[in-house]
Amino acid sequence: MALDIESFELLLATVQRFVRDRLEPAEDILEDSDEVPADIVRDMKELGLFGLTVPEEYGGIGLSMSQEVLVNYELGRTAPAFRSVFGTNIGIGSQGILMDGTPEQKRAYLPKVASGELIMSFALTEPDAGTDAASLKTRAQLDGDHYVLNGTKRFITNAPRAGAFTLMARTGGPGAGGISAFIVPANTPGIKLGKKDKKMGQRGTMTCDVIMENARVPAANIIGGVPGQGFKTAMKVLDRGRLNISAVSCGAASRILDESAAYARDRKQFGKAIGEFQLIQAMLADSQAELLAGWSLVQDVARRFDGKPAHVSDPDISMRVSCAKLFATEMVGRVADRGVQIHGGAGYINEYPVERFYRDVRLLRLYEGTTQVQQLIIGRELMRRD
Repeated sequence: MALDIESFELLLATVQRFVRDRLEPAEDILEDSDEVPADIVRDMKELGLFGLTVPEEYGGIGLSMSQEVLVNYELGRTAPAFRSVFGTNIGIGSQGILMDGTPEQKRAYLPKVASGELIMSFALTEPDAGTDAASLKTRAQLDGDHYVLNGTKRFITNAPRAGAFTLMARTGGPGAGGISAFIVPANTPGIKLGKKDKKMGQRGTMTCDVIMENARVPAANIIGGVPGQGFKTAMKVLDRGRLNISAVSCGAASRILDESAAYARDRKQFGKAIGEFQLIQAMLADSQAELLAGWSLVQDVARRFDGKPAHVSDPDISMRVSCAKLFATEMVGRVADRGVQIHGGAGYINEYPVERFYRDVRLLRLYEGTTQVQQLIIGRELMRRD
């Protein structure tokens, strides 16, 4: 699944202009209002951003992984909330249906995802189960041709906007084998939302609890139609999501570096631009080297990802995805810290983009698997090898 080269180059150039001319100028509005303007959401739909990863047969654009990371690099150069409007939707929200759904499920949901008519969220994390996803407690009890869901999901991105959830619940015994993935419409009786979370950064993104009290969902809404496969679906979905976060991290690092270099050229101290001082140049150089290393890693893993069937789990690819997420998300944190340092006191004032990026990128090391989880995945895979 990939867009032809000429069409993709046109799309990428369009996204670059959209980020530069439309999104970057609206960053302060987003920060102040904690809301993505409705006219920007409308423009995103018209550009086809809600269908980037959905195959053409379902009304989308159908990017390959290598193409998707290039687009996400550009989107990473602006406030994360803009991408969040559609990123979760076409990523972890709907990828389970695309990878493991039945033909009927794909026909029913993917065209609505691609058009932006349906926003989907990914509901895995719980109050007592995040990193340890296999221990989730949300129950799905079979009752005739329906399952009755009870439990609470936490920190669910886009939940206030969602029309449906890809939701993990326990249909069997303990451990990963007892988990199933459900398509749960947001208007299902028995589902209610908690209050919107107030976060350190990423203003304009929406997260909250999703609470289920005897919510009845048709058994036909199990993704793939087979109970007990939900954990495997979730892990495949997260591989793609983690690689995209890695690309976003590199894009954010490139914007922070551009802002820092521009400030270093303009800011004068002791009669000359601070960028002429070697210690400032050293911080810029370290950021550039780490950015190039991280971006090279992300692109290499994306190419390998494209070389395997989408529905097949590959432990080596998963390990490399974890390497990319570990390195890129930690890297952008260091780049952001240096960016604030280069700006001096101005870097602590929200008049400058680096202050916002410093807060925004901190979350990248936490969601869709913390840095420590990535280390465990990498270490476990290495220990399996002879």
